[in-house]
Amino acid sequence: MSQTLEQLAESISARFAGSVERVPSRCGELTFEVQAAHLVEICRALRDEADWRFEQLIDLTGVDYLTYGRVEWTTESATSSGFSRGRTGGTVASTDEMQGVAAERRFAVVYHLLSVTHNRRVRLRAYCEGGEPPMLDSVIDVWTSADWFEREAFDLYGILFRGHPDLRRILTDYGFVGHPFRKDFPLSGNVEVRYDEAKGRVVYEPVSIEPRTLVPRVIREDNRYEAALKDAPGKDVGHG
Repeated sequence: MSQTLEQLAESISARFAGSVERVPSRCGELTFEVQAAHLVEICRALRDEADWRFEQLIDLTGVDYLTYGRVEWTTESATSSGFSRGRTGGTVASTDEMQGVAAERRFAVVYHLLSVTHNRRVRLRAYCEGGEPPMLDSVIDVWTSADWFEREAFDLYGILFRGHPDLRRILTDYGFVGHPFRKDFPLSGNVEVRYDEAKGRVVYEPVSIEPRTLVPRVIREDNRYEAALKDAPGKDVGHG
């Protein structure tokens, strides 16, 4: 990380001591975890104070940490290892473990800020208040661009933003059930839509798709993979 960002990190840490904690970054981005109770206060200071001037909220998104770092993909019958799952050595979390994460530090909101004045960027992360639904103060009074971003996080994650003037779905429709970016949301969804000729309108019904294994297993019919033939004398298995 550059000296400029290190100086910025030190100034933010000193200014908000006890309310922010620097988060390590593998990609060299400056990130702070902010206490939910001080979120709006800190965001307003980062926007207004001359040393920072983060005038723009570039992006805001929700995060669900329900199974973060502890599980592999879950399917109906495939093995829990192999098939290029992208993570090795993981174990499927138990119901108790999932409930424990849900009660504490499951949902968070991430804010990407830009200072046009100083040409700097910083990222903030704030964990939502525990319980259901997860809740956090809105920053719409600090950056008006938070309006649709917060609506999107509400729609996809079910995060409520206290103080938002018009919090409603923005990507899914009014009849949608659940929040599709939650880790425990079924891939097939909860409802399906069809046009009913008799009623003359679109109707919603329980989903009829049956769960199935989504990880393909390829079986190659080739003598190069036969144990009795692959090591046969004089056989070039690479070009046979």
